[in-house]
Amino acid sequence: MRLRHIEVFHAVMQAGTISGAAQLLHISQPAVTKVLQHCELQLGMALFDRVRGKLYPTPEAQRLFVEIDKLNRDLVSIRRLAANLRSGESELVRLVATPTLGAAVIPAAMTHWCRAFPASHCLLSTNHTREIVSALMLGEADLALSLQDPRHPGIKAEVLASGQMMALCPVGTPEAEGYGPLAVGEIRSELVGLAGDDPLGNVVHNAGEAQGAHLQSRITVQTYQLARTLCEAGVGVTVVDPFTAASANRERVRLRPLAPAIPVQLFLLTAANAPLAQTARRLVKYLSEAAQQSLDSLNP
Repeated sequence: MRLRHIEVFHAVMQAGTISGAAQLLHISQPAVTKVLQHCELQLGMALFDRVRGKLYPTPEAQRLFVEIDKLNRDLVSIRRLAANLRSGESELVRLVATPTLGAAVIPAAMTHWCRAFPASHCLLSTNHTREIVSALMLGEADLALSLQDPRHPGIKAEVLASGQMMALCPVGTPEAEGYGPLAVGEIRSELVGLAGDDPLGNVVHNAGEAQGAHLQSRITVQTYQLARTLCEAGVGVTVVDPFTAASANRERVRLRPLAPAIPVQLFLLTAANAPLAQTARRLVKYLSEAAQQSLDSLNP
């Protein structure tokens, strides 16, 4: 039986008449009759006895209806799912990001996404890049944000935005009195350092070495957000990514780019063999826009 045969047979069994089935399917009565006759011809048996214009299902039709009714319910579910996928309704998107990006970029993007997809769901989490790669490869996440390209054969890395490392200088420090780029070797105030295993932190230290400055920190932190908070409290100067810098309190700190510039890229990470659904693709668009707005705010 073809799909159209199944739909017409099911409708006739439900309605009990050709006219009723035509109303259910929103087609003409002759069309229902033609499809039903073709179905019986294909099956090689009558499905209904016609008595004075009325249809009475045969025992064979009754047995067929039990299975076809199950199939019809499945078809209805499939159509509903297809419609939901098309509109983005009732879909779950799993997004994981490094802690810095979770606080600096995601909130603004989620505001727009929630308005666009009011019936969809998003599972947000934060982790380090190594764990993020594992989550994507295991199918535990759909997409991720990181400031690192893991260069993994199973991960697709796409640049969403590009900026540069920024120095946060507490108001009152010598570094805050200057304008324009700040060389790492010019930092004289207490330095709130980044953990030794932080890739960007290592780049900053290497830049200092190249300028003949051996950066020493009494206070070392694991996250850029904590470094920013300590800087706002006046503990010392720190160097962070541009997205964290954009969220800093400008009344408490002055922002200065490093010299020479240390580039930073925001990467969208996905599993190479797992294309994103519509709602996830729209979320990527909002994430990209939010990241660019953060960068733009550094140059009012």
